[in-house]
Amino acid sequence: MENIYDIVVIGSGPGGYVAAIRAAQLGYKTAIVEKYSTLGGTCTNVGCIPSKALLDSTEHYHTAQTKFDTHGISIENLKINFDQLMKRKAGVVNQNISGLNYLMKKNKIEIIEGKASFVNNSEISVLKNDGASHAVKGKYFIIATGSKPSTIKGVAIDKDRIITSTEALKLNEIPKSMAIIGGGVIGVEMASIYARIGVKVSILEYADSLIPSMDKELGKELKKILSKNSIEILLNHKVQSAQNNGSSVTINYIDGNDKNNALTVDYCLVAVGRKPYTEGLGLENTSIKLDDKGRIVTDNHLKTNEDNIYAIGDVIAGPMLAHKAEEEAVFVVETINGQKPHIDYNLIPNVVYTWPEIASVGFTEEQLKKENRSYRVGKFPFSASGRARAAMEYDGFVKVLSDTKYGELLGVHIIGPRAADLIAQAVIGMHYQTTDEDMFRISYAHPTYSEALKEAYLIASGQGAINL
Repeated sequence: MENIYDIVVIGSGPGGYVAAIRAAQLGYKTAIVEKYSTLGGTCTNVGCIPSKALLDSTEHYHTAQTKFDTHGISIENLKINFDQLMKRKAGVVNQNISGLNYLMKKNKIEIIEGKASFVNNSEISVLKNDGASHAVKGKYFIIATGSKPSTIKGVAIDKDRIITSTEALKLNEIPKSMAIIGGGVIGVEMASIYARIGVKVSILEYADSLIPSMDKELGKELKKILSKNSIEILLNHKVQSAQNNGSSVTINYIDGNDKNNALTVDYCLVAVGRKPYTEGLGLENTSIKLDDKGRIVTDNHLKTNEDNIYAIGDVIAGPMLAHKAEEEAVFVVETINGQKPHIDYNLIPNVVYTWPEIASVGFTEEQLKKENRSYRVGKFPFSASGRARAAMEYDGFVKVLSDTKYGELLGVHIIGPRAADLIAQAVIGMHYQTTDEDMFRISYAHPTYSEALKEAYLIASGQGAINL
């Protein structure tokens, strides 16, 4: 095998495989290096895809439990088949992996299994699982090694009782209780999965709000919704330690009143964020630098200190989102190709797949206040939407922030049914710098969830809501 390539991608997650495919499409001889036996990285194997499969399955079960009678549907002896739930999840993952293998073959991309380490800026050594290694040379390299779960002082992840989302997605039993340290995206999604199937879930969050990086009103509304589903939410709580007792875990924490407390549960899920994965990459054999958070330092073109080495996704600064990595993947390959692509990081949406879903793009109200910018607010509840009422989806709202002078959209925040899909319309509007008036003057099908957006645009522009 001739191990000299135009572009070598290290890591096969959403950033890595998209970079490899785009490179091959542009005619580059491309290789992708993956240390695991399957492609797809965290997202496909132990992140986005399996978690959404379980979120959908458990939401169906929860809906059958809580809404079917009202719809006139009676089910006797409703129960959860946990083994089948996990089996379906695994099947979804395998389907996605098969799709990636097909795309690699279709685009003639060489898959090299093993762990990559830079020898210098033009060569890597790939260590295979059998202990053998061989050299791979490239004109350009793209580092897309992603991230791994992080923890906090006093909490050692043992993958037995003190676990991460990776282990939580493949438990072989339904626990009676679970504590989740962290009320961010991963924490609230995992809480939703397990609370729906009868697990007593407690979320311990250090900040004063759930999903603290998003608009505060979203976190406030989510707290109400999750609390209705019997999830205990403890804000302003600082975890001090977690101890595996063999068949349980004891968590010691300081509550909002500065008092010491303890909580004993079957499992403790640590969901306090993720950290860049750069271990063993041999960066010391190059001039590549890391910042104080362990992220690879890049310039505006996502190029490292080495002119022929780029980095994308979770391993660099910015939100750790699969679609952010995908955008950067295309950006880097097209930059190498001599094109002039562009990414507006303010227009990369953020989504939380609880139910109802949460989606956000642009500035939060807190950010606008901090910058002392003048803005208008349009807020419309789904409880006033005819489509939402028909579906018994009464929770949530659409919140639009627009510029006071011109009406230009500054941010759109949704908590409600199908928010993950609705947010795309707002992204398009902000991409083309439209105004709240532009957005309410287009026609919306009736009745649809999207009409809630129209009403919020109307309110933000200074007019009142006109429809249900």
